[in-house]
Amino acid sequence: MSTQTKQILKNLRELSDSNIAAHSQRFFKTGKGEYGEGDRFLGIRVPAIRKCVKEYHAICLEDTIELLKSPFHEARLLALLILVAKYSSAKESPEKDAIYRSYLNHTKFINNWDLVDSSAPQIVGAHLFSRDRKPLYRLARSKILWERRISILSTFYFIRRENFTDTLAIVELLLHDREDLIHKAVGWMLREVGNRDREVEEGFLDRYYKEMPRTMLRYAIEKLPETERLAYLHNRT
Repeated sequence: MSTQTKQILKNLRELSDSNIAAHSQRFFKTGKGEYGEGDRFLGIRVPAIRKCVKEYHAICLEDTIELLKSPFHEARLLALLILVAKYSSAKESPEKDAIYRSYLNHTKFINNWDLVDSSAPQIVGAHLFSRDRKPLYRLARSKILWERRISILSTFYFIRRENFTDTLAIVELLLHDREDLIHKAVGWMLREVGNRDREVEEGFLDRYYKEMPRTMLRYAIEKLPETERLAYLHNRT
């Protein structure tokens, strides 16, 4: 580990708060058998982490990846937000390619929903928007929960640009996923599609709502008029 990475970790520890850490460990389900089992927290709120991004965004890619390998959740979040900043500011394709590849080569460290949600659209989605999107389908078929969430959340970048095809295709792949965190993510992305094109969302729902997990459906229809929401919920059988 480089001297700079060690110094960043030291500085993060100085920002730690044991009460916040205890709350975070409950909130992010770190108990035995839970989705965040074994994750460790320093106890640093997100606004403080974002301030650190401004301070450390110029560190090299190798040091950023070292930071991503930290056992502490906040250090990994900081690393991912730095990667987002690096990708956004990179002007040359080789640099963007390197950030994208580094991200996908280290997905085992992107292992909670906030880590995925704050980075996948801005890196994976942004990178694949004008490229072959096959990597998203490989991720959607992964046995790893977080890689599947990366797949669907990456399409948020497409949705914001009125491009829904891959979102709907990946939703079909994840329709019978067993994980609640995937149900929520899929429903959320369908809702975002509907926020931009109600007809597209409702056309998809009309075809699949009866086989959707209830949580997925509830998230998807959250912004629909009450009469439509109730119709989808009550006509499932």
